[in-house]
Parts: sequence; C-alpha cells; structure tokens
Amino acid sequence: MNILIAGDSQVALHLAELLSGENHDVTLVAPSKEFLKFIESHSDLLTIVGDSTSIPVLKQADIRRTDLVISAHNDGRLNLLTALLAKRLGAKKCIAKVSEPEALTKECKRHYNDLGIDYLVSPELIAAKEVANLLTNTAAAEIFDFSDHKLSLMLVKLEKGAPVIGKTLREVAKEYEQLNFRAVSIHRRARTIIPRGEDVFQENDLAYVVTKPKGIDHLLELSGKKRFDINNVMIVGGGAVGSQAAAALEKDFSIKLFDKDPERANELSDKLRSTLVINGDARDINLLESESISSMDAIIAATNNSETNILVCLLAKRYGVKKTIALVENIDFIEISQSIGIDTLINKKLATASYIIRFTMTADVVSTKCLTSVDAEVFEFLAKEGSPVTKKPIRKLNFPREAIIGGVIRQNEGLIAQGDMQIQPDDKVVVFALPDAFDGVDKLFKSKKNKS
Repeated sequence: MNILIAGDSQVALHLAELLSGENHDVTLVAPSKEFLKFIESHSDLLTIVGDSTSIPVLKQADIRRTDLVISAHNDGRLNLLTALLAKRLGAKKCIAKVSEPEALTKECKRHYNDLGIDYLVSPELIAAKEVANLLTNTAAAEIFDFSDHKLSLMLVKLEKGAPVIGKTLREVAKEYEQLNFRAVSIHRRARTIIPRGEDVFQENDLAYVVTKPKGIDHLLELSGKKRFDINNVMIVGGGAVGSQAAAALEKDFSIKLFDKDPERANELSDKLRSTLVINGDARDINLLESESISSMDAIIAATNNSETNILVCLLAKRYGVKKTIALVENIDFIEISQSIGIDTLINKKLATASYIIRFTMTADVVSTKCLTSVDAEVFEFLAKEGSPVTKKPIRKLNFPREAIIGGVIRQNEGLIAQGDMQIQPDDKVVVFALPDAFDGVDKLFKSKKNKS
C-alpha cells in the first residue's frame, strides 16, 4: 500500500516507524528538516521537506497514486486542509487527526465526509474512552472488548501466590478443563512471549488473555486479582483527556478534577455538570490531603507532563488508592512505570495507531487495539469465503510464530480458540500479533476477492 503521512507530531513519528516496517511504501511530509533527518536514520521511508497543504508538495509526493493519507500535525486545522486537498488531488482514502471537540460533532463529521475526508481520529477522545472502560473493569490493567463484549482482551499482572504461577499453560488447561479464556501473550522483563504449551507462568508476569464474559471472574482468581467497586474518582489535569473523561464518568461516579490554570478551571466548572472542579496543583501533598485523597478509589493523572502523571499516581498509591491510571506520552517510560506499581498506562500515540492501522490491512478488519504494555497489536478479522484461514483447522494452519488466535465470535457467540477448531466464513477472529507477523496474518485472512 502507498501511504502518505503528513506532520511532525509524535503521532506521525510513531505511525511512520510502525508502518514503514510492514511492507508498505511510506512517504512522510513534514516542514522540519531536523525531524526528517531523525526519521531517516531510524527507518526506511521516503521523506519530503515541505508544507502538506501545498499542492506542488502533494504532487511531488505522487498523491494520485496514494492509497491512504494520514494527516497528523499537532494543529487539527492543518490536518483537515491536508486531507481535503489530498482527496481532491486523487488520494483514495484520507484520515485527519483532530483534537478540537467541535470538529467531532455528528454534524461536522457529516460535512467533512461530504467534502471527502473519510475518517476523523481524536487521540484525546480515544484515550478518554479507554479511561472510562478501565473504571468499569477494575482488576484489569488494560481491556478491550470485541463484538459487544462477546470476547474481551484483558491484561492482568500475576500477583504473588496466584494459583497459576509455576505451572505450564498445558498444566493449567488440564487442571481447569472448562477454561473460558486463553493466554495470548506473556510480557516478562521487557520481553514479549507468544505462549506455547510448555511455557511457565511466573510471578509479576503481565499476561494478555482473551476471555469470554463468564470467564472473567475465574481469570482474576487464577491471576491473584479481585474486582472492587469504584465510587470516588480524582482526575488531575483538565486538558482534553481529563475533561472528556470527566464528562463521560460524572453520571456514574463522584468526580473531583484538579487543574492549576484558574481560567481553565473556571471554564470546566461551567461545562461539567456534577464534577467538582478544583483550581490547584495536585503535586501539593497538603492540597491532596485536604481533598481527602485517601478516600479516593481511583486517580486518573492526565496532565500534559508524563513525569507529573507518574508522580501523582505514586503519591496516590502511598495513600491507598486502589486504581491509578497515568497518561504517559514518553513510550520509554512505560516499562519503568509498570515496574514501580502504576496500575494502568495510556499513551495517545498508541491509541491513535490502534484506530488507524486497520486501514492499512488488505483483509477485512473489524477492530484493532495497539497495546500499551507490549509492541504488539490485537486484531478482530472477519473471515471471508475462500480465505486461507478457513481451509484447515487452526493447528494445521501455517500461522506466523509471532502471532496467535485467541478466540472466535460465531453467530453472536464468543468461543475460545482450540487447535482442532476450524474457522468458518463470517467468523470474527481475534488475533494477537507482533509487528513482524502483521503481513503474514493479513495474507491468511485475505480472500481471492480482496487480493490487491
């Protein structure tokens, strides 16, 4: 696929590095020579210095032959204009990154669609939705649902004393014959393992597990986790993520939101209906104590500073807060943050990639999730008549070693994948894959009709 990425944001950088390694022809257009030099030294793609809203620059990028344009400047207006021009000049599909809430109303989306922009993506809105989902599934560090909760992907940390520690996957399956879940990845000491029968669970492993709804409680029991109720929530940072999270949560929880900017605090106080907005710096321990931090069930640290978010979550843990969620934009901090006890990390770059990567696949992808804790993706594919994945039972498929099938949704019922299961046309199939396996998995789900 010929892909044009426009912009010099961190989202553009992440997408360029991700997609250039997946057998795509990627061109990156950005105004900064220094930014492009950095990209060229880390990946194999074509770069063009210039303004993506310039028609000559777009023509230089051979826009008429471009299958997908992703405009990911920090300024949403530039992205909208880039996408509009690219579509008019012949690009097949255009995606614009926007942060401004007014651009995401149904009316605005309809007008942008009419003008030729195929999709709008808001990293902040995606992150806020992830926060809301995590507060309804309190024991999971990360969670993603497929086909209206028929199957879920959950990340759980194996606590000391968990019943599965020291056992192989085969032993666990034999001991618990009616398992309603399947481990698809183990992350251990900065290494990601696609688990096989002889792999042994260890204390502090981060395990990604595909589960049916009725398997969640059993899964949590075996991992040493327990569900707990959340009533009181503190949000630190009234930016786009914090404010949208508050708006989504305030109907169901008692919310306190901190923002140290007086003007922003006043603005949010007018917009949010039942959230208590406090003008103050949440790094101030005295302020936290005066606002009863010890009575909080969850803290969401969503300022624009990753270090501040990590610090606030660590302080919250000292006061006994059960659930801590930190917005961490520096990917290098993710491994460290997990090791020091922060429950959940959210990264807007990865959240945005989750939305966009489905449009780079030739097979039919229903949904995707770019995972925070590991350099991997989970896909929900729609199996088509004639595709290779429907020809043999799972155990006989030439499936990439860096990928694994976790479950199948068939006739509106979630099923955990087993070796003798044969995938049928119209099944929705949940696949966990490391980047090296993306292309191989895509080919297995590609039918004769959508071969390119």
